Amino acid sequence: MNIVEETVAAASKQMETLAKAAPITPPSALLMGTDIFRAGLEFMANPMFAAAYAASPRGDGHPVLVLPGYATSDASTLLLRRYLKNLGYDVRAWKLGRNMGHSTIGPERQRLHDRIAKIADDTGRSVTLVGWSLGGVMARLIAGTTDQPIRQIVTIGSPFTGSPYATNLWRMYERTSGKSFDHPEMVKELADSAAVPLVPSTAIYSKLDGITAWENCLDPEGENTESVQIVGSHMGLCVNPSVLLLLAERLAQAEGEWSHFDRSKMMYPWLYPAG
Repeated sequence: MNIVEETVAAASKQMETLAKAAPITPPSALLMGTDIFRAGLEFMANPMFAAAYAASPRGDGHPVLVLPGYATSDASTLLLRRYLKNLGYDVRAWKLGRNMGHSTIGPERQRLHDRIAKIADDTGRSVTLVGWSLGGVMARLIAGTTDQPIRQIVTIGSPFTGSPYATNLWRMYERTSGKSFDHPEMVKELADSAAVPLVPSTAIYSKLDGITAWENCLDPEGENTESVQIVGSHMGLCVNPSVLLLLAERLAQAEGEWSHFDRSKMMYPWLYPAG
């Protein structure tokens, strides 16, 4: 077998082992059915956190590329990008249209590689990647397998590991991608997204996510990896006050001085449940 075949075989075996050891299922119908309603409540809660937003650490001007979720475009991340821009970051939209997965970022993920490289060339600085849902998976694909000029990544409700069937949208994703999850290309993509990134990584997740199983959004705690729980829906993650405040804290770290999140230092530590 060549190296690709060996990687696919190893990833397939690992997925089978995980599935037998601890089956992960999609969120319940109740969580899915109320997800959009809860997202609206999260959006409306933002004025209540005006004081916390005002006290958030300012950015150092480095570039931040924001990647949208499955079947959405840059319009879905508008509020999040405006917030980060107001903090002082050089915020960039991904400008690749609707995120339909590997078909959008192109063969060998070249379109996303090129987008990151251009931003780095234009600014002369490394780029932070912030990805919501499938956008976070795309960030993992880049940060885990290349030496791109990436500073850190933050994934938001992104199912980058575990069973690809533990989401309420898996059938839709297979139809729109034209490939099943057991296709060799898809298996390799899943293995690449689950690989430990070469840069510091924060995985944000919610146990009340109505679209994807929260267990699939976790990174094992490591020297440069962490998982932080918030309370919220899936569709509302880009407007959730907990997420916005956490992003401000994570992105403000000086390059090369990344450390694990400490909820006790936040103005509202109760926004981040332990475990």
